Amino acid sequence: MTGTWSEESLRRLRAARHAGGGTALVALLSGQPVAEVLQQVGDAVGDAVIAGVPGAAELALQCIARLGERDWEGDAELARQAEAALGRGPVPQLRPLPVDLEELSGLLEGDPVFGGGRIDLTTGDCWPQQADSGEQWEDDDEDPERWLPVWCEGSRDGYRDMELFIATIGDADFADRLKIAISGRGAFRRFKDVLARSEDELRRFHLFAEERQRGRARAWLAGNGYRPVARQ
Repeated sequence: MTGTWSEESLRRLRAARHAGGGTALVALLSGQPVAEVLQQVGDAVGDAVIAGVPGAAELALQCIARLGERDWEGDAELARQAEAALGRGPVPQLRPLPVDLEELSGLLEGDPVFGGGRIDLTTGDCWPQQADSGEQWEDDDEDPERWLPVWCEGSRDGYRDMELFIATIGDADFADRLKIAISGRGAFRRFKDVLARSEDELRRFHLFAEERQRGRARAWLAGNGYRPVARQ
């Protein structure tokens, strides 16, 4: 199974997402399958609906349907947010926070020794806790009104991502080589070394893993009473 998003189309997608406004994003997504990028674009699509961008409502309905079919961690939270933007459901009782889900994922799923950290609730910035820095947080830096601690959950979910991705590969021989690669210590490095032999599959895995990581970060955030919003 080969991914449908090229490097160029992904570059244009990210540029449209960060540009704001929603018009360029809706135009781009209207000509591409959204199933592989739902967690990347879902918030921006909801914003476009609220802004009244032509075509955004239809796109949001498509995203909601795909999220329900996929049902990965964090997909239900994003679907409810899109439904609220359309006026089809209640607004989730979550406080908005301008946090980057990719950065949050790095705190949640990084090296257990050096991972974890905290989120500045006034800015949404993610601050990693460097265990070897010798720095300690001051007492007033632990104010729960300002800081949300993030504890590293390790690489278990990342390993599961590799297993699930292998199950999507149509080439049985290639899938078998990847299964062997993830056995024992050094699984992540060996997996990527083998996967690098196929540029298309490597790109598809990066997209697959990013979607799942963003979803887990979204679900973690919702569990702590927040939802991600774009930075002003």
